[in-house]
Amino acid sequence: MNRRRMLKTGGMALVGFGLGSCRTGSATSASRPARPAPAVLAPVHASWDRVLRTTVGLRPHRDAGFVLRAERFGDKTLIHDYGHAGAGMSLGWGCGAMVADFAQQASGRRAAVIGCGSPGLTAARQLQRRGFEVTIYAMTVPPNTTSNMSLAGFTPTTALVNRDRRTAEWDAQFVRAAEISYRELQLMVGRTYGVYWMDSYNATDTPTSGTGRGGGRGGEGRSNYATDADLVPESLRPNRFRELLGPGDHPFPTKYAVRTLALSIEPSIYLDALVRDFLAFGGRIVIRKFDAPRDLMTLAEPVVVNCTGLGSYTLFDDKALVPVKGQLTALVPQREIDYRAGGPTSSGVNATMNSRSDGLIVGNLQDPGNWSLEPDEDVRQRNVDAAIEFFSAMRAPKAGARLTRSAPPRIAPPLQSFFDVDS
Repeated sequence: MNRRRMLKTGGMALVGFGLGSCRTGSATSASRPARPAPAVLAPVHASWDRVLRTTVGLRPHRDAGFVLRAERFGDKTLIHDYGHAGAGMSLGWGCGAMVADFAQQASGRRAAVIGCGSPGLTAARQLQRRGFEVTIYAMTVPPNTTSNMSLAGFTPTTALVNRDRRTAEWDAQFVRAAEISYRELQLMVGRTYGVYWMDSYNATDTPTSGTGRGGGRGGEGRSNYATDADLVPESLRPNRFRELLGPGDHPFPTKYAVRTLALSIEPSIYLDALVRDFLAFGGRIVIRKFDAPRDLMTLAEPVVVNCTGLGSYTLFDDKALVPVKGQLTALVPQREIDYRAGGPTSSGVNATMNSRSDGLIVGNLQDPGNWSLEPDEDVRQRNVDAAIEFFSAMRAPKAGARLTRSAPPRIAPPLQSFFDVDS
């Protein structure tokens, strides 16, 4: 797509999925926004014989949001950094920076990080950047962490906090974490870290509708989760980097499609790269399980960072933690597809697809309170069937047509543009 045109005219096309809200008087031929470039996309091949695997992950949700604080623990400084729900990949770098700020106020320059998912690895790297000697202690390491099971992208509000449990102090931590993480992830774009800019298409019959959501069970209760409208003031939610594609300008089986920019992360590439960086800068990884807080007292490091996610439910008796079960199914990858897409089906299940090198990831699930790591066959059936129905109705490009390719933006979209994106 023409990114320069998008940056100049995206806001005139659509603001918050609403038409006409940015008009200021009558339009002239000189001021009328240019028509968005049509989307010519490679079709998605979705079928049951292309299913590779189904994965399950448990997001560590707390109604009051993530915990980020320091306290004395015997003769040690204990720093908590957990409970990021579906935003652990999105907020890791920012929370890690604040962990390092706490650690610098302690004595000594040795730190133990408990946990080797996204929060643990990013906290460890931020500590290393400030001169700390860091050891990660964990039961599991990539590719066997919860972070590896995520859809993964910059989705800083997914199942993160209940709207009625926020505080001014927590809000300030969230905004700072999102700002730092967004900047860090932009600098990591490329194959080395598996972070990419890509176009995301939300197919819809009503141009004033919201973003699409993943199919599957567990939608009940999701209205309690704070959204962009709750977390940031309206003045900071321009949503101006969106394009509304009309009939004939996109290949999806709906009247319209909303094109936005997505910052996508491939968990297997990203987490392995973080491990390599951590080890290259002198870090150590020790496989170890901690059954009780007193076990931490056996560590030699004066600073201990708790990044155990749901592990804090038992390790620190935080019964405010609730698992939010997620489930994804991977289809055979298609190199020619470098976009995300989703839209409605006749069954009422929203079809979703995220292209990665390890597969086309379809479906989603948010099932609060479910501790099971076993795939739900009914959810898998619905998600794959929805993908088959929706993407089989895509219009194939004409022979010889030049496909629309995702490309990095000339100017990065504002942070607030991502606050209404779900993972």
